[in-house]
Amino acid sequence: MATGIHSGIALVLAGGFLNGSFAAPMKRMPGWRWENTWLVYSVSGLVIVPWAVAVLTVPHLASVYRGTTGAALFEVAIFGFGWGVGSTLFGLGISRVGMALGFAVILGITSSFGSLLPLLILHPRQLMSPQGRALVAGTLVMIVGLVFLAVAGRGRERDAAKASPGQGGYAWGLAICILSGILSPMLNFAFLFGDELKNRAARAGAGAAMAANPVWSLAVTSGFVANAAYCLYLLRKNRAWSRFGSGGAPGYWLGGSLMGWLWFGGIALYGMGATALGTLGGIVGWPAFMAVNISTGYAWGLVTGEWKGASRRSLRYSWAGIVILLVSIYVISRGNAG
Repeated sequence: MATGIHSGIALVLAGGFLNGSFAAPMKRMPGWRWENTWLVYSVSGLVIVPWAVAVLTVPHLASVYRGTTGAALFEVAIFGFGWGVGSTLFGLGISRVGMALGFAVILGITSSFGSLLPLLILHPRQLMSPQGRALVAGTLVMIVGLVFLAVAGRGRERDAAKASPGQGGYAWGLAICILSGILSPMLNFAFLFGDELKNRAARAGAGAAMAANPVWSLAVTSGFVANAAYCLYLLRKNRAWSRFGSGGAPGYWLGGSLMGWLWFGGIALYGMGATALGTLGGIVGWPAFMAVNISTGYAWGLVTGEWKGASRRSLRYSWAGIVILLVSIYVISRGNAG
């Protein structure tokens, strides 16, 4: 039992690292507009990779879907589409405020809502239990951390404006990040509400660690619809189709595809780890997954120079915000463990 728990935690943490790293290749693709990069990532990470993994790991995949009720498929698909809207906003948000701040704000909200809302929906009587109180307390702590990060980001914008007058848009970028954080937990809802699909996959011969793959493939492909629609709109509006064949394009295609592999690889490892953690894996594993995700995204932001030139005051606020977010996730995890 202990071995299963340890392996589950290790898989969740590894998934968080991959997920936190997925946007890093965007830093090396200045010749493409956001919509070029995000569309290639979406095709790779939300269509090709998840369906390839599902086909390879779930026997009789088509029969699994045919045998699942329409209501169950609809729930997974609609949550996936809602997550897809949040994912589109995620990409727009980090392109405006950077990986370090964007990951922290979006995933800080996601980590709390991703655990709190399923508890309210699936186990409402537990809201006043130690677990429920820990989730509420963790959410309040998370809000304090977000305030620190907002102050840090605003300070960094002022510092950047002194060096390069005319730059701005932080407030709009922060608003996008907050809305993304509210919508992004819907992917975890798809996992939590996808039990019928997971059970049918298991009965068809899928291993316990792979039984969630039909849920992921259906959910993220539903989310692909939202991502692709907005990318296609921007490609037409900005006349950016020609950039797909511009100089450096082969490397950019590889970078965009790598983003998809990293992102879905992280999600797949999280699903395997959450399954290994047992019936509350989606609630217990989610905060840990988000903690590593936030820390990794913040580290990439520092490494790639997003905070270069920022004042010490802004940096202190940003570090304080990260620490407070991690404390909020710890509070939620302790409550879940109880």
